[in-house]
Amino acid sequence: MSDWGGGYVTDVGYVAGYHPEQAPGHLALAALISGVACEIIERPEELSYLELGAGLGFGTTLLAASNPSWRVTAIDFNPEHVAAARAFAAEAGVGNVTFLEADLATLSDQPMAALVPEADVASLHGLWSWVSEETRAGILKLLGAKVRAGGLVHVSYNALPAWQGALGLQRVVREAGRRLAGRSDRQAAAGIGVARALVAAGARHLAADPFVKQLLERLSGAAPGYLAHEFMNAAWKPVFHVDVATGMAEAKFSWVGSARLYENFPDLMMNEAERAEAARFDDPLLFELIKDISGGPALRHDIYVRGARRLGENERNRTLSGVMLTLTTRPSRFAYEFEVPAGKANLHRGFYEPAVEALAATPQTVGALLARPGIEPGHANPPELAAMLVGSGQAMVVLRPAAGPLPALDRFHAAAARLAGRFDKLDRPIALASHRLGGGLVVPALELMILSRLVTEGAAEPALWARLIAPGLEAEQAEGLGKEIARILDERTQIWRLAGVV
Repeated sequence: MSDWGGGYVTDVGYVAGYHPEQAPGHLALAALISGVACEIIERPEELSYLELGAGLGFGTTLLAASNPSWRVTAIDFNPEHVAAARAFAAEAGVGNVTFLEADLATLSDQPMAALVPEADVASLHGLWSWVSEETRAGILKLLGAKVRAGGLVHVSYNALPAWQGALGLQRVVREAGRRLAGRSDRQAAAGIGVARALVAAGARHLAADPFVKQLLERLSGAAPGYLAHEFMNAAWKPVFHVDVATGMAEAKFSWVGSARLYENFPDLMMNEAERAEAARFDDPLLFELIKDISGGPALRHDIYVRGARRLGENERNRTLSGVMLTLTTRPSRFAYEFEVPAGKANLHRGFYEPAVEALAATPQTVGALLARPGIEPGHANPPELAAMLVGSGQAMVVLRPAAGPLPALDRFHAAAARLAGRFDKLDRPIALASHRLGGGLVVPALELMILSRLVTEGAAEPALWARLIAPGLEAEQAEGLGKEIARILDERTQIWRLAGVV
């Protein structure tokens, strides 16, 4: 049998999902926080978006559905992925997205490259670390040819040195799995079983590494398709940020910052002594290397700009003050403390509680939140406010404050709910689409199914919906699910309204 995938997993499809770091509004906010000009938030209507390695295309289709004036293009080399993505977009009634089947290693030199429009924003999520050197070179060539001057590129990848302790884990999973099972998802499961046994046996280079332990715990509930694509690709290779940035620079892209917003604040990433050592260097790439060595992320979400226009502090703050935000969690569940590499980020309640209360009533600009009476000195900081609210996952950028629910999105949500109904778990994350947000609101699959039923049926019937959503449950389990549905309706309806979903 021909290995047309060149060592990349092709016998098992990837999993459907949405990642807010890929949304242009979020990327624009990250660029502004890092002091780089970006007009996406000010002029959101005309935009060309490109995703490389789009998988099943759920996230790309959601962005297209949420922004019907955008031109959206997605590329994947697996025909199964492309066929599934096209079918989902057709079912969801989304016509402004194009899916192309192409090999990124050679696409820029092929006639098909003419079908790829110039892009204002490009995203590569879960691609860079999993493909060959030849494919990475092809990606850089394509980006250099297709991303407009001033355009943003988002690149996520498994990063070193965070992954260095887990290099052995990945290798034993892949090598053992290949010898124990046939299909890639079964290989991954078998290989992880071997790794768990070795940890239990005390294998030093697995059992002694806390990252390996955390990773194995997190993988216990992961979808089989995710595990296959995470561990079973022959070319998988975690990389240092400085090497990615150097490669991107050859294609005229400047590194700007992280789409994980709090990672742009050294105080949250390094202790005082580590920051002092990093501050000895003017080179931002070396500063970033020291930050990664001090406790950087295992999965980086970097932003690059092709022709970065740097803003002065005052201009940056003025621009950020006009950014509109909305809550993604109700005030009673808002977390004022969360884990960061340097320990814990503590949001001062005297400042943030009134901001959260204001956001609970209606979306607010950063400037309006900072202009509230009684703001304590030292807290009127637009980058910090935006980064902490959005970076903690408790608020989102609003691209179109005046936009109401888009009726066409009802069809998208119905199709997405049918897709979520095939998930193995009701708490698996997916997303709701919003014209107001210009992107997706990440929710559990159950919440999406509830929202879709509420839109189509009007009146909520939690007990009935529980039996329809999970027909195989015992009576007691169905009763519990009905109560959970009622809770979601009670707690989340206002969040849906704020996001412009209903």
